[in-house]
Amino acid sequence: MNLKSVFAATSSIAALAMATPAQAACEDLTGFALEDGTITSAEVVAAGAFEAPSAFGPPPGVAASPYADVPAFCRVRMTLTPTNDSDIKSEVWLPLEGWNGKYVGIGNGIWAGSISYNEMGSSLSRNYATAATDTGHVGNGMTAEWAIGHPEKLVDFGHRAVHVTTVAAKEIVEEFYGRAPDLSMWNSCSTGGRQGLMAASRYPEDFDAISAMAPANPMTELMTQSMWIGWQPQRFGVQLGPQQLGMVHAAVLEQCDASDGVEDGVVGRPLQCSFDPAELQCRPGQSEGCLSTGQVQAMSAIYDGVRAADGSWLLQGWPRGSEMQMVALTMGAEPFPVAMSYFRDLAYADRDGWDWMSTDYADYLADARGHSGHIVDIAPDDLDAFFARGGKLLMSHGWTDGLIPANNTLAFYHGLYNALPAAQRDAQLRLFMAPGMDHCSGGDGPSQFDTLGTIDDWATTGAPPQTIIATRPTQAGGGFGGPPAPPRDPMERPLCPWPTEAIYDGSGDTALASSFSCGLRQ
Repeated sequence: MNLKSVFAATSSIAALAMATPAQAACEDLTGFALEDGTITSAEVVAAGAFEAPSAFGPPPGVAASPYADVPAFCRVRMTLTPTNDSDIKSEVWLPLEGWNGKYVGIGNGIWAGSISYNEMGSSLSRNYATAATDTGHVGNGMTAEWAIGHPEKLVDFGHRAVHVTTVAAKEIVEEFYGRAPDLSMWNSCSTGGRQGLMAASRYPEDFDAISAMAPANPMTELMTQSMWIGWQPQRFGVQLGPQQLGMVHAAVLEQCDASDGVEDGVVGRPLQCSFDPAELQCRPGQSEGCLSTGQVQAMSAIYDGVRAADGSWLLQGWPRGSEMQMVALTMGAEPFPVAMSYFRDLAYADRDGWDWMSTDYADYLADARGHSGHIVDIAPDDLDAFFARGGKLLMSHGWTDGLIPANNTLAFYHGLYNALPAAQRDAQLRLFMAPGMDHCSGGDGPSQFDTLGTIDDWATTGAPPQTIIATRPTQAGGGFGGPPAPPRDPMERPLCPWPTEAIYDGSGDTALASSFSCGLRQ
């Protein structure tokens, strides 16, 4: 055997060893030392055998994922304590075979409080090593009571828990496989989207590529907006339930569906939709199939955005077309619990006799920012270090998201775009808006697309995505516990880098992505 053959054979053996998770047996990881933390267990889970231990189902912003297709893996559980008041539970899942050499971090929904096993299983089934955390507390994600008197736990939730989990997870990956990940990525929506932006801002070395979908950022502004939308029915003494919101949504579709050149039950250009709720105003003697004066005023305020007591405009409202998900924010006797808890339990915890209905929204916004904006918010001009090291950021948002206004993401993107040098924003930043897509998934339009595969290809090849193909499942979910909707026809669309949009070519099946091209509409 010549020297060249010896080198080739040696390299092949080395590559095989690197790909085999025998560098450290799974159970042996219990003895691996972590800084400010301990590994509490490490065990092999057989293929398809995982059962989620959490008592809570996936919260808004965290999609469900079956475990039947999850391959055998090493499940590592750890407790991280970066402060005396920290109690961060995190897990790392390591494929026993076929690891692709990459790591993916998974985020949370709303106030967190549980590990997103649903999303971990999806990443593991694609041969990624993956990790997630409860961010330092246990709960259903709807309230912030866990942070009362525990400022360090709020910091853990705001940014620290994801970082220390990421550092520990990559150390465990290297110990188990004998090498560090080739690429580290973040792929999450909602609070998870905010966590991705936070990682880019505070810990730019943690990830090479980040997918931040429908990010709950700035969180303090979102809390103020959620209070505002919840106040409108109470303010005008009306109901905005499924019947009223469905009526408004149907009217929006009738007026604005065809503005993109295709009538498909989806508003493709919501920013160009000028629907006025007054068009549904009840006429004298009419009591059904119309809106009362108070309901018209409430809807107009929701679209218009948050205003102070003196009438000055403060924050953006919701885009037209996002009415169907608003019911979660408008139906209660109080605003959405996530926001109500933020103000009642944290920002105004020391204010006796606080009346949520009489507070000036200028105060809401200022007090929210003052309490914890420095912990939970990300500014668009604060990601310089991430982009300077070559980081890739994929942002996306569904236009019909009724929980987090898509306008928020658009505003953040514009601020970020203007803050970056042209070369960085062209090569390292993309925003894709999804018409007809609700919060993180679902809706009337195509809502399923591969963000993880997109950022993986981007980070691997350096070529930014020029289009993403989205599909619509034929079976729609019932939404908020409702019964499943009847089957519907499949639909595809190309999602286009903002500000371009999908334009129908004028021929071909409008249900196929191939009948559309990305461009700027004249």
